[in-house]
Amino acid sequence: MKEDRFYMPVRVFSCREVVRSHAKDLAKLGKKALIVTGRHSAKACGVYDDICAALDEYGIGHALFDGVEENPSAATVMKARDFGVQEKADFVIGAGGGSPMDAAKAIALMIRHASEGRDYLYTKDADSSTVPVVCIPTTCGTGSEVTAVSVLTNEVKHTKGSIPHKIFPDLALIDGKYLAGASGQVLCNTAFDALAHLYESWLNADAGPISRLIAEDGLREWKKCLPVLKKEKQPDPDDYDTLMRAAMLGGMAIAHTGTSIPHALSYALTYHLHVAHGKAVCYFLAGYLKEADQQDASRILELSGFSSAEEFHTAYRLCCHDLEIEDDQLLPVIEQSCKDVSSNPARCAKAPYPCDEDTIRRIAFYARKQEGS
Repeated sequence: MKEDRFYMPVRVFSCREVVRSHAKDLAKLGKKALIVTGRHSAKACGVYDDICAALDEYGIGHALFDGVEENPSAATVMKARDFGVQEKADFVIGAGGGSPMDAAKAIALMIRHASEGRDYLYTKDADSSTVPVVCIPTTCGTGSEVTAVSVLTNEVKHTKGSIPHKIFPDLALIDGKYLAGASGQVLCNTAFDALAHLYESWLNADAGPISRLIAEDGLREWKKCLPVLKKEKQPDPDDYDTLMRAAMLGGMAIAHTGTSIPHALSYALTYHLHVAHGKAVCYFLAGYLKEADQQDASRILELSGFSSAEEFHTAYRLCCHDLEIEDDQLLPVIEQSCKDVSSNPARCAKAPYPCDEDTIRRIAFYARKQEGS
């Protein structure tokens, strides 16, 4: 019997007005918070005001770093670290989508190791201890609030990927109300990222009974919101809560398995062609499903509301739209991504089926063939 393991140390609270109702839990973490956000969305959706009010209630100081870009760079992490040290922050709150939350984890690491330089972010087997870190999602895709992953752009090597440190947040606060101001496109791109997490964790060599149980529950939740994503129904507060829950469950699942081939192929599209992360990942997802055991693929497709990989891909195109990138730009990036992924044995080993270069190419170019190019 294969050993099954489960470890998810994050304290998770999910309810309406969760930040204000858990102000006391925030106050226990330190005397001054560094609040890490993107440039606009945290203020627009109200989470920044909620955090400030919760901290003020207990007399906890706070400073704002709102310079996190999409696909945050190591340089941004170091800039935020220096600001946090200057402000004498002793814990970090990341609020936003995956970028601010991933950045917050890395910033918390570097505040703890304030004498270290940028290279420490990429030093394997180094001490991964951090100052306390809180994650508050405002999109429904990444699940970063419950994973140990911090994905950064390495501006020196011109790549995007996870740093080797495993950093689980101490606290995750989840409130569907923060989705209410998101555009329909952001809602779709992030929700389909959550779906990719659920699929890739289930169809994964490291999947076990517990991680698959979590993924299946997430797929059932995700299915409830498909009419919203297709714009067949106007979202209500319950839909926002459900989307957040599906994303959280996707995060819990990949926290145990990691992601697989579609994520690996997607990073080049995001880095070089600026395709939104969830949209880039799901471009390769139908091909990944087609290579899998068809009984397994059918099971997870049905749980999420689809009868086939083709039906999934049609829904993906409807919700996230086509890439609209000319072949002379797109094809070289996909070709190079195929080479990079197929030459990475650890990444290929994540697939639950043999994955050589030919298999990678079939996965990578499946969508293009389906779309008649």
